[in-house]
Amino acid sequence: MPRYHEELVTTSRTPDAIAARLEELILDGVFRPGQLLPSERRLSERLKVSRASLREALRTLRSKGVIVTRQGRGSEVAQMVPTAQDNPLMHLFRDHPRTLFDLLEVRALLEGESASLAASRGTASDRVLITRRYREMVDYVETAETIEAERLARFDHGFHLAICQASHNPVLVHTLQSLTDLLLSSVFASVKNLYHRPRSREMINRQHARLFRAVVEGKPVLARRAALEHLSSVGEQLREIEAEDQRLERSAMRLEGWE
Repeated sequence: MPRYHEELVTTSRTPDAIAARLEELILDGVFRPGQLLPSERRLSERLKVSRASLREALRTLRSKGVIVTRQGRGSEVAQMVPTAQDNPLMHLFRDHPRTLFDLLEVRALLEGESASLAASRGTASDRVLITRRYREMVDYVETAETIEAERLARFDHGFHLAICQASHNPVLVHTLQSLTDLLLSSVFASVKNLYHRPRSREMINRQHARLFRAVVEGKPVLARRAALEHLSSVGEQLREIEAEDQRLERSAMRLEGWE
């Protein structure tokens, strides 16, 4: 079920005003790219507007490419950026592992600020969602017989995305959502390479708990620090693993000898 603002009602009932209100809800992440909009009946009731005016507003959004309508399915929010399949940059990133460290730097820039903003701006509803995503991740780690890296990466990413959405900065939210595939790949790499190592696993769990508490307790300075420390230490440990692998490879080559 979509997560609504406490009040969706628009102050004006003209089609243009309704279209503008729907655009605001999309920018705020209430309706996300790819998400199906509620039925016309339900949406008109929530906005307290006539269905005729709503239909005209939806036509305006379709003409702008903000929503798309599929026969027998309804209207959904359009993808705001190219999908991974349409974006050649995604293939370049995936084929060159060094970009993992570039991604971690970008995550630090964006997620450090989003954690701070979430701690200072987050509503009670935001904190409920963040808590839910955090508990899903923790419960999976504590109850799964075997940790599947891909599944844990999705829980991990969902937790960080919930924090970002609580920043109430539409540009920040959409920037991170546009990078979802890349960010998921960086989280997956972190989980796959680090989580089977007891010291790294304890570190990640401890840092997630610290970040969670700082955000839900409304401590922006601590939240930013927790996010930055988490990403910095993950990057450092991945670099150590990379250096170790290179040392092992060089040692093996020396052992084999070259003629």
